Amino acid sequence: MRTPPPRRHLALMTGASLALLAGCGSSDSAADGTSTSDSSGSSKVTVVASTNVYGDIVEQIGGEHVDVTSIISNPDQDPHSYEADTQNQLALSKAKVVVENGGGYDDFVDRMLKSSDSSAEVINAVKVSGRTAPEGGDLNEHIWYDLPSVAKISDSIATALGKADPDHAATFTKNAETFKSKLTPLESKEAQIKKEHGGEGIGITEPVPLYLTEASGLVDRTPEEFSEAIEEGDDVSPKVLQETLALYSGKQVEALVYNAQTSGPQTEKVESAAKAAGIPVVPVTETLPKGENYLGWMTANVDALASALTK
Repeated sequence: MRTPPPRRHLALMTGASLALLAGCGSSDSAADGTSTSDSSGSSKVTVVASTNVYGDIVEQIGGEHVDVTSIISNPDQDPHSYEADTQNQLALSKAKVVVENGGGYDDFVDRMLKSSDSSAEVINAVKVSGRTAPEGGDLNEHIWYDLPSVAKISDSIATALGKADPDHAATFTKNAETFKSKLTPLESKEAQIKKEHGGEGIGITEPVPLYLTEASGLVDRTPEEFSEAIEEGDDVSPKVLQETLALYSGKQVEALVYNAQTSGPQTEKVESAAKAAGIPVVPVTETLPKGENYLGWMTANVDALASALTK
């Protein structure tokens, strides 16, 4: 597994800021992680998710019986550069269930849990998925683009919620089954793309969408040095940049799948090259766009990819 690159190192709590927690509080349970009650008067399960992707999945499964805080939820925020704060620490200290991505993506969650002596049930999405780094390569930690892994994660969430709230365990299991059934049409759409476009080349800026594109039978033609440098926040060498731009000027790929949350001068050059060559650009993100849920968001991603390949 790759050691998290510099820009993935999220800010640690200082001793002074941790001391402030003793005086921190909020009447908003969604912000501070305290228990609330549903319409029947039952206590809700307090859950903290590292991003709103997992927060939404928890809400789909837990329904009215959970109170969810998503630490990273701003669609304009690059998750790799997120700086955790005392409010995040407080929410984590009160959570009964925590859902993190793992794989070096959100290590700040584990650090905060250890400093707060939390007893929360922790679901590590990468560990649940069973995904590992390929031989001689790096783990793609963007596990939420892997639909079979998301199905496994939903089962783990239902189990954890059931332990925290046994009275509603059957409801959580049923909701997880419903959620998984809605993933099936998405997998069918990926299979249809593979049937129609399997083996075709695409370009990326980062590995974010690769589970989706690989399931769709598409081949990433981007020089590995380019996507790795962008993901790690490093500069791309002029030689590698030119090789990457040539994919578009030479029309060697059918689409560019572009991480819109981490754009910069070099990725913008790639986007411009694709547009200049008439190659469709499919923007993707790492967190849910405002007002969307996981299933709607992922459906839009798969549909956009299919549409781009038919142009």
